[in-house]
Amino acid sequence: MTHQTDNLPGFRFHPTEEELLEFYLKHVVSGKRLQFDPIGTLNIYHHDPWELPGLARIGEREWYFFVPRDRKLGGGGRPNRTTKNGYWKATGLDRKIVRLSNPKQLIGLRKTLVFYSGRATRGSKTDWIMNEYRFPDNSPLSKDMVLCKIYRKATSLKVLEQRAAMEEEDAKHLQASSSPPASPFESISFCSQQEEMVPSVIPTHEVLKQELEVAAMVARTKEEKAVEAKFTYTPLQIPSELDKLAELQVPKLDMDWSQDLFWSQLNSPWLQTLTPYMLNF
Repeated sequence: MTHQTDNLPGFRFHPTEEELLEFYLKHVVSGKRLQFDPIGTLNIYHHDPWELPGLARIGEREWYFFVPRDRKLGGGGRPNRTTKNGYWKATGLDRKIVRLSNPKQLIGLRKTLVFYSGRATRGSKTDWIMNEYRFPDNSPLSKDMVLCKIYRKATSLKVLEQRAAMEEEDAKHLQASSSPPASPFESISFCSQQEEMVPSVIPTHEVLKQELEVAAMVARTKEEKAVEAKFTYTPLQIPSELDKLAELQVPKLDMDWSQDLFWSQLNSPWLQTLTPYMLNF
């Protein structure tokens, strides 16, 4: 198996379980060194799982480590899987791994563990998963080293939304508890006499609206006055100079026309005789 292409662009490290046991773990426990080994040795229990991706030599969604088996003193041979902020807890029984070419030949065991934040029996389950690979008990190879694969379990959208809501609620409670209590004097409003005399500031759009209304009212008033002046008639005024004219002198006529010289000539006996006939005509 060649690993000189590990650093080439596009290379992805996804070994099978048989390759992890028969090639990588066997070389380490046998003391053989590879020219390029993509898996480093690290005691992962000194770190929380979210710190491990930055400590791995290679990996995008899954990270691999050779882990020395650390056993508790007087714990019946059980390894110590406690970290600073939580612990790894095994789930179910170990699964047997067989050779693909010979399904009857057992080559190793796989233990699945889940990380819990907090202390034992009161921890909160997370989505960090670990597969621990080791040789079977009847194998002549050393059992002091195991190979661990760390990855995060695929989480559904509903669980992510619930988790985000819980984190937001916790943040609100933390903010409320961290804020100092309000002083009783903060609820009292103090206002000086000078502040009371300051007029309230009218928004710019309100001032513009008032100016437009006033301009429209002035224009409407001017138009009404112009129409009223157009249809209003001014009475004829007699010049005052005519009052100063002298009164026209008209000669008085004597109503007795028989005294006039002209009419006296015409007043003849013949005319007096003819007058009754003319009047009757």
